[in-house]
Amino acid sequence: MAANLFKRGTSALVVYFALFVSPSYGRLTDDGKNGYYQNFRHAIRDPIDFYKNECPPARELVGLTVLSAVWQDKTLPAALLRLQFHDCFVRGCDASILLDSNQTNLAEKDGVGNAFSVRGYEIIDTAKAAVEKVCPGVVSCADILTLAARDAINMIGGPSWKVVSGRRDGLVSMAVETPSNLPPPFADYPFLVSIFAKKNLTEEEMIVLSGAHTIGKGHCGLIEGRLYNSSGPDGVDPTLDPEYAASLKEQCPFGEVMREIKLDPTEGGNAFDSKFYSNVLRNRGVFTSDAALITSETGRAIVTQAASGLRRPWFAEFAAAMEKMSNIGVIKAPEGEIRRQCRYTN
Repeated sequence: MAANLFKRGTSALVVYFALFVSPSYGRLTDDGKNGYYQNFRHAIRDPIDFYKNECPPARELVGLTVLSAVWQDKTLPAALLRLQFHDCFVRGCDASILLDSNQTNLAEKDGVGNAFSVRGYEIIDTAKAAVEKVCPGVVSCADILTLAARDAINMIGGPSWKVVSGRRDGLVSMAVETPSNLPPPFADYPFLVSIFAKKNLTEEEMIVLSGAHTIGKGHCGLIEGRLYNSSGPDGVDPTLDPEYAASLKEQCPFGEVMREIKLDPTEGGNAFDSKFYSNVLRNRGVFTSDAALITSETGRAIVTQAASGLRRPWFAEFAAAMEKMSNIGVIKAPEGEIRRQCRYTN
């Protein structure tokens, strides 16, 4: 039974799988360094599998979908990680961010902090469709989102973490709830500590999770105040390295608020490593909230340790913090539902 389910569920992806991860091609790589396939195989061997009886191929179907997407777009891991983070910080990890707005309700995805910036929804839609084809009504969108974010990070050489499945999908999504729950890019240190504490995350976990800014992009409008309307010379934030500020101004001319800039330009902006912390110590954090991490003695000590080049310890800390974050406000049966489509309630 399980074999038949897997064969049916993965048939659409077999050609892709065979072409790019067959022995003749070796590891699936983007530049000869990152073994996407090797990391993918590691990620799906999760010791905790809620669906092992009801939907055996669920995790591999999600993983293959993410693998295909990441191969085509190296910026997707950052997008999927941010998508999960923003979901969990509003109403918990219930896939409420995936719900579309309608005539009577403006949903989270169109709220402050999400609109025009959060993306990756189509990857979750594709994974959900693949799973529904073989196991209808079994796997939640919340679990798919959690698995997709973990798999994507692991595929680009980042850490992996356990995903305990069994989440249910939420029924409510309101844009009005995003401003008070999502940490803004202009937050100071006390505010960051406070907003993470509300989610039962510690000061150290806040700094560890901030390291996710080692990948991804941000809009120039979010740093325009730092570059053109601050208290330093020529309106530049005095806490920003002058040379780096000049570079940012070239990339973000005044008024070009929708232009994008890499949050960590080292290694092409797509390498998951601890160099973000080195940038912060050099006053080269893009956002005010990045720079804020070293305005506290405790924060500076944690950032310094993370920047020391000891990649694996930070990886372990990040994985532990992600595992904890992934369980914020989880809905369990009989509450919630298993959506048939992630963009709509049943």
